[in-house]
Amino acid sequence: MDREGWEGGRLLINLAAIAENYAQLSARISPAECGAAVKANAYGLGLQEVGQTLYEAGCRTFFVAHLAEGAALRPLVGGDSRIFVLHGPPPGTANACLTHNLLPVLNSLQQVQEWQALAHAQGRPLAAALQVDSGMSRFGLTEAEVDSLATQPQALAGIEVTLVMSHLACADTPNHPLNRQQLDTFIKLKQRLPAAPASLAASSGIFLGTEWHFDLVRPGAALYGIAPTAGQPNPMHATLRLQARVIQTRHVPTGATVGYGAAFTAQQPTPVALLGIGYGDGFPRRLGQKGFVICPEWPDIKLPIIGRISMDSLAVDLSPLVAAGVALPPAGAVFDLIGPHAPLDDVAHLADTIAYELLTDLGARYHRLHYDPRKG
Repeated sequence: MDREGWEGGRLLINLAAIAENYAQLSARISPAECGAAVKANAYGLGLQEVGQTLYEAGCRTFFVAHLAEGAALRPLVGGDSRIFVLHGPPPGTANACLTHNLLPVLNSLQQVQEWQALAHAQGRPLAAALQVDSGMSRFGLTEAEVDSLATQPQALAGIEVTLVMSHLACADTPNHPLNRQQLDTFIKLKQRLPAAPASLAASSGIFLGTEWHFDLVRPGAALYGIAPTAGQPNPMHATLRLQARVIQTRHVPTGATVGYGAAFTAQQPTPVALLGIGYGDGFPRRLGQKGFVICPEWPDIKLPIIGRISMDSLAVDLSPLVAAGVALPPAGAVFDLIGPHAPLDDVAHLADTIAYELLTDLGARYHRLHYDPRKG
């Protein structure tokens, strides 16, 4: 059943733009391989649709955070693809990686030992990635743990190391000294481990240069249109348009307040539109009194969000449209909250957050429309 119009807002997701971003990144890092991070439901854009689009675009190596995400992805992509689980197997779940044909990323000696025990029980080597901590102090084997593995020949017996990886902390700030420090540390640590392909760069790391590319890169945010380098023009294609429907319009008299807490007081008679999304849909409450929306037919006119954003609605001042001689929008009309004239990164900046958080917070109540202009 077509549910278009049942929800207060809709997400338009351009699958062709995601494929184009993948092709652009692949060309940039060639001859290295370009993988794809599709964790958190492909950053909120839809694991099934995005995973299949990336597979069709040539991606054969995928990264998820959790075992459950990997199990959900496996039937969506071909058997010739690899799916790495970044957090590794939780205690007692290693066998599930075999069941779903997933490759764990081993981050600790405990995970190494559990995977090794399973390999011994299976009577055959089992493939896995090893992650080392090159300076972020988040996931991965410490330098002391790497030294421990290097000095004990049997410590990795039964484990086929298919990838050695780490993660950069400051890649979106190209001149940060930690980028070079982590590169040097990663090279040093991987040399103490079994010879295997290496991966250090995610989205922003790709743009640091070829030294950071190694054998495999694993972009996420850049695939979905987020700017990879802070303060620089965004080379990626936008993939998302967020629109909200008008529930009703009303005229607020001078001195009347709008919304919870009486945060907005009309200084003159004010035409107001009530739109049908709010923080219950993942649209940031912090954008009350500072964000704006765009009428698609009049893209150069910003309409301020007034008052506090509620769970299911927000209010917009239509005065700029009236001043331009535009008729008030009818119920059911759609306004852009993220789109061609309200880029994702700009909206996130207004909300005092990052595009990653804004994108992954967008809730399940929207009508999601995945489309591919290449396919008509």
